[in-house]
Amino acid sequence: MLERITRLSEEIADFQSADPAAIERFRIQVLGKKGAVNELFRAFKAVPKDQKKILGQRLNELRDKAREKLVTLQAALEAHAVDSPKIDDLTKPGIPVCLGSRHPISLVQNQIIRIFSRMGFGVAQGPEIEDDWHNFTALNLPAHHPARDMQDTFFIEKNPDRLLRTHTSSVQIRYMEQHEPPIRILAPGRVYRNETIAAHSHFQFHQVEGLYVDKGVSFADLKQTLQFFAKSLFGKSKIRLRPSYFPFTEPSAEVDVYWGLNSEADHRITKGTGWLEIMGCGMVDPNVLENTNIDPKTHSGFAFGMGIERIAMLRYQIDDIRLFFENDVRFLSQFASESQTPIPK
Repeated sequence: MLERITRLSEEIADFQSADPAAIERFRIQVLGKKGAVNELFRAFKAVPKDQKKILGQRLNELRDKAREKLVTLQAALEAHAVDSPKIDDLTKPGIPVCLGSRHPISLVQNQIIRIFSRMGFGVAQGPEIEDDWHNFTALNLPAHHPARDMQDTFFIEKNPDRLLRTHTSSVQIRYMEQHEPPIRILAPGRVYRNETIAAHSHFQFHQVEGLYVDKGVSFADLKQTLQFFAKSLFGKSKIRLRPSYFPFTEPSAEVDVYWGLNSEADHRITKGTGWLEIMGCGMVDPNVLENTNIDPKTHSGFAFGMGIERIAMLRYQIDDIRLFFENDVRFLSQFASESQTPIPK
């Protein structure tokens, strides 16, 4: 029996094939119910007791070797099938590929940037983890200033000077520190405030803020710039500016665009007034210019800022801000056609 085991072991080791039918015949002949290995196990019952230990070990090794050989052959067969796919008919229609789409926040942000780029505005970026100076103090918000309570801030644990930026105005401060006027930039990006998540509020959202600093910049320049923006984005040329307060601009204003009252939706989103608030703006406070080493006696500037989610909700008639952050394919797929529209230069 030992000779039969040795001979069968050599045959198993020598066997090679890439033919599925040949591999199946090998399995049946060696490991099948009536195969060579089971035949040896049946003959093992008649082996003398003093030989059972050695022959039993050899039989178990033979069976394991045959199983490992079969697994190796089948794995090689499957790998070859993946590497060399079979093409039945080249005239068959191909498998459709689902194209992705740009996120509505990206669509609106890119459109805003394109509009202001036509007026000479460039794009500036800054860190989302900021320090107190760039996020508050340099923007005319010193320690214990009551206006700091307007923005519930996420502070970095164990470091009260580090925080998640509450607005992209910090990017404007960094840019003014590193560049001399004339300055004309947009600062788009994600910001964070410790607010309750609801249909119209979220702890994270996106802003686009603009800054223009030069000699002789006036409030009239600001109004004309915003009127061009409203006409380009909404198709509405009638805007109004209402007095407001921001620590880093003086005077400050809220900007409304006349949306109209042509439908039930218009009445709902404008609360029956026809006017819709879209952003805040104002002339850069002289203290902010001094904090960035720009002489307020020779230079002036204006700044404005808007929430991208708010603009997107108006543009696409979306009534829940949470949809922007849930990554629901059913929601995002609605913007596929607009995503594939060529971006004009």
